[in-house]
Amino acid sequence: MEPTNIGNLGPSAFARIMGGIREKQRQGIGPGPVDDAPSPDEPGHPEYHRRNRAEWNLARWETAAPPRYRRADASHPAVQQWADDVAADPTEAGSLLLTGTTGTGKTYEAYGALRRIAAAGGTHPYEIRALTAADMNGLLRVNGSPRGAEEELRRLCRIPLLLLDDLGSAKATEWTEETTYRLINERYNACRPTVYTSNLPAKSSDGRDLTAALGDRIVSRLSEDTHVIAMTGPDRRRAA
Repeated sequence: MEPTNIGNLGPSAFARIMGGIREKQRQGIGPGPVDDAPSPDEPGHPEYHRRNRAEWNLARWETAAPPRYRRADASHPAVQQWADDVAADPTEAGSLLLTGTTGTGKTYEAYGALRRIAAAGGTHPYEIRALTAADMNGLLRVNGSPRGAEEELRRLCRIPLLLLDDLGSAKATEWTEETTYRLINERYNACRPTVYTSNLPAKSSDGRDLTAALGDRIVSRLSEDTHVIAMTGPDRRRAA
């Protein structure tokens, strides 16, 4: 059939066509929606970009974490919640202190928390540093680093995520107390989350606690925005 010019249909046919169009417009009938939104596997979708960030974060995790802890998985619900809070907004999450006797899984949970943050693929920069309190003291001593003690301290203060293992294990001196205070105070003021582990309880009736080991100034900073979780159980290393 040959196409017909609408002008050749005559006034009545043309009026019926236009009337039908106006009726559909009056009823709100129009072309159906076009679903051109990206899928989760396409650029532009939030999930696509979250997965890319998570992949990049976990690659950094593989580089920064010791081989023994690269597959660490936080299993304690409170540790998981803290990690999720950090992934959502590190400036509001506070810090984390895991206490307990040797072998109760403190370090494993701490590394697991950092790995969980990486896997969340949050929008905040993922950079971590993990070291023991003894290694930190060695690094910050005179000639402990070619960068110099002050530069190393600044780096530890500014890293977005820090794990400080075995807090309070070093012999307390005026120098160790001052150095630890400067680190914790700077990170506290900047709202940078830190994971601490310690064999000492936060407080104890016999005085063998973090206050005795670190001093009132440091524990005061920790007490305000640090979630304290006591790890219990037998020595897992001996059980293995």
